Amino acid sequence: MKAPGFVLAVALVITSTAFSVFSQTNQQAVGKKSHSADLVVVPDLKQRLGRFRQVQMPLHSAGLSPREQKMIAKLVEACRYLDDIYWRQIDPEGLELYQSLEASKDPKLVELRRYLWINGSRFDLLDGEKPFVGSEPMSLGRGFYPQGLTSNQVEQYVKEHPEERAEIYSPTTILRSQGDQINGRLLVAIPYHIAYRSFLEPAAADLRGAADLSADPGFANYLRLRADALLTDDYFKSDIAWLELKKPKFDLIFAPYESYDDTLLGVKTTYGASVLVRNEEESHKMEAFQKYVADIQDALPVPERDRPSKHGLETPMEVVDAPFRTGDLGHGYQAVADNLPNDPRVHELKGSKKLFFKNFMDARVNYVILPLAKYMMPQRQAAQASAEGYLLGTIMHEICHGLGPGFAHNASGEKLNIREAIGPIYSGLEEAKADVVGMFSLKWLVDHGVLPKEKLQEYYASYVAGNFRTLRFGAAEAHGQAEMMEFNYYLEHGAVKREASGKYSLDFEKMPAQIESLAKELLEMEATGDRARAEAWFKKYDVIPPELQQSLDKTVSVPVDVDPIFSFPRKVR
Repeated sequence: MKAPGFVLAVALVITSTAFSVFSQTNQQAVGKKSHSADLVVVPDLKQRLGRFRQVQMPLHSAGLSPREQKMIAKLVEACRYLDDIYWRQIDPEGLELYQSLEASKDPKLVELRRYLWINGSRFDLLDGEKPFVGSEPMSLGRGFYPQGLTSNQVEQYVKEHPEERAEIYSPTTILRSQGDQINGRLLVAIPYHIAYRSFLEPAAADLRGAADLSADPGFANYLRLRADALLTDDYFKSDIAWLELKKPKFDLIFAPYESYDDTLLGVKTTYGASVLVRNEEESHKMEAFQKYVADIQDALPVPERDRPSKHGLETPMEVVDAPFRTGDLGHGYQAVADNLPNDPRVHELKGSKKLFFKNFMDARVNYVILPLAKYMMPQRQAAQASAEGYLLGTIMHEICHGLGPGFAHNASGEKLNIREAIGPIYSGLEEAKADVVGMFSLKWLVDHGVLPKEKLQEYYASYVAGNFRTLRFGAAEAHGQAEMMEFNYYLEHGAVKREASGKYSLDFEKMPAQIESLAKELLEMEATGDRARAEAWFKKYDVIPPELQQSLDKTVSVPVDVDPIFSFPRKVR
């Protein structure tokens, strides 16, 4: 029996004409809002822009052959197509507004256009995703779902029609309305490779063109397999080929990997892309950590079933510069590292790749982390925060994305996808797990003589200094959710204390035990797939204390993040 008042039909094959009808409806609505004379913009837009430090991120072409430069140009053009899709996934109306302002010379509208680009939408990441232009609130469904669709409606239907779960919860389908039925709304699930075909076909052609220019047969093979994957939504084979690359001079992130922006179900993935150039010297330093990954997994404070062996799996680590990136890597929170792919099947078979973006890491540490520590921590501990400590914490964070349980198991022992079981809070939980288990792992490396014992306080101070940066994003973003929870937990248990000066100090003696306790809690949430437990936990700890906000308000002169300026111009179609 179907849920009263709600009908859901899933179709995996529809015509592109049907999708164009859905898009056309959106564009007609957008067109009415995009006239600059009608815009209502927040009065403090200039101040908001000031929180983002523009930083040059050039392509260093010295030493690159003409053929290599031509290959990179092809990759850049392919990346731009994924940006075209990303805007349509996140805020189609915001894209229309951004494009309508292209010819404007009005300084205020130029500023508005830049802030639209920074956020990739009309909704301010630093203000709880509230609109900074217009008054329309952000839809939980973004561009993935029809307006007004609720998670309860979807979940109730799936309970009654479990055979359709895979299509509905697929990370690479969008749901679209196709009119009203007598008993409710009819929905259609459209695979990404159909919905976005007009962008994916030329992107695939550019990847194949770049493959023809590559002198690395392995990289060329990966590009061709990834081009095929764009047109089928099956990334497994190309992910395996990506992990099998051996110290590539050039690399490329190019897929719909992350689900941070699906705040309705927490499963739909956004496209992201980045051209990468290997830093050989720094990459060589990373190799020291690779041999300990399996041992750290074995040492995690959970039962053996929830820490499957990592012995014999690939753990490639690369330090790279990212001279161009787009999609979810190009807008909003500027990542300094990544652990990909996210497919647990790939993790079981091969492992995952850890990437560290040196140009972005250097900018974050120099312009944000270290200056912020001077405001938020007593002088003696602020001086202990370091670029090295922050880098090591980031390395272990990315390694620990690939550690812990691969799947959840419910009370009856049934194997579950963790992301699906936990729901929308999963992204925050996973970021917190990587943070905390990463710090647990740093202590393990110290205890086993891999890292010097006298550096442990430096690592903890750098970790908390990094927390302050992310707390300024608030709890609307997954990393902010994670670190808000972590910080409040440490406050509650006395590992971090507020001083009379309004600054925060660490109790270095208490940090190890509290980190291990929190790591165990987060790992157990993922291992059990207990959504209610995770939601209750984050509800308790994801509230910023007023006195902390007062301290953060004093840091307005320190940028929140960087706004990268590449050698290649910003374009979106």
